Amino acid sequence: MRHFLDLHTTDAGELRAMIDAARAMKTARAGRPRGALDDDQPLSGRMVALIFEKPSTRTRISFDMGVRQMGGQTMVLSGADMQLGHGETIADTARVLSRYVDLIMLRTFEEATLHEMAEHASVPVINGLTNRSHPCQIMADILTYEEHRGPIGGRKVVWSGDGNNVCASFLHAAGQFGFDFTFTGPPTLDPEPGFVAEARAKGVRVEIERDPMRAVAGADLVVTDTWVSMHDPQSARERRHNQLRPYQVTEALMAAAKPDALFMHCLPAHRDEEATSAVMDGPHSVIFDEAENRLHAQKAILRWCLGV
Repeated sequence: MRHFLDLHTTDAGELRAMIDAARAMKTARAGRPRGALDDDQPLSGRMVALIFEKPSTRTRISFDMGVRQMGGQTMVLSGADMQLGHGETIADTARVLSRYVDLIMLRTFEEATLHEMAEHASVPVINGLTNRSHPCQIMADILTYEEHRGPIGGRKVVWSGDGNNVCASFLHAAGQFGFDFTFTGPPTLDPEPGFVAEARAKGVRVEIERDPMRAVAGADLVVTDTWVSMHDPQSARERRHNQLRPYQVTEALMAAAKPDALFMHCLPAHRDEEATSAVMDGPHSVIFDEAENRLHAQKAILRWCLGV
């Protein structure tokens, strides 16, 4: 069973093969209408359940479009539709869904929900996001970086802000793809120590630097994410803003990185909070290439999971 749950639990060679497959599929579609089917229809006759406990724009649309382009069909379900883990156990839901569909993509809150679904499903399960990680996003980010600058191995990636779930998956990717990683942010929002230790154990350089200007020196890629979640109360928002304001990605910060450094943000963004609009719309930014590449990266993940 090929579940895609996290980058650090998936073979590095398989991850590389997925990136290469995503690039090939994107190239094959160049110039075609968005709704046109791929020449290859590996998901013909397949049904994919897309389950969203958390709201989504890019994850929902990119997975839905990807399945359709490859000839499959989707069933989009919300947590409210299913009462996931409330009216029925997650294990029983997994067993039932496995009788109806060929693959399950789950975007949820707790990592335990994802793992329980995978443990009891008899079809592949994909992590569409949990509070702890977001591997599909980072696969798109690796694809985007390599489109613009070539192999990411040996490069320096700097994360500025909150050591959240997207940051965690970047740390997982550092160990698997062989790039160095620097986190710059307040001590209260550091990434999980275990993720840092695991990346270092794989031979990559991982640093924590409180001074953002020093952190980005020599950076090939600067990445940030929203400072607050839509579910955070107002008091938490104000506290996080106060902590993270020194780590805003500005034109001055990008100027301290390498001249050809790229800027990424997984979106949605609160413009002029975690990053200025001048950076987001500036020459270093590849945020919309990054958003598009969710589609291509996830198509490769779907094919890998199903072995087609």
